[in-house]
Amino acid sequence: MRDIRGSRGLTQEGLAEELGVSPRYLAGIERGERNLTLDSVDVLADQLGVAARELLVPAGDVTS
Repeated sequence: MRDIRGSRGLTQEGLAEELGVSPRYLAGIERGERNLTLDSVDVLADQLGVAARELLVPAGDVTS
């Protein structure tokens, strides 16, 4: 997720603000310390402009 966010020029603070969560919470998501609901994954994916599956598989494992 960090790579996707960075490739879109978004900071943790900026994305957290858009999502309505704290930057600390978003950092926990990026470190894999938080468990998200599928609805939360969908919202995050929409905000990043990617398919939800891209957030659910390890980097480099996504196939078209």
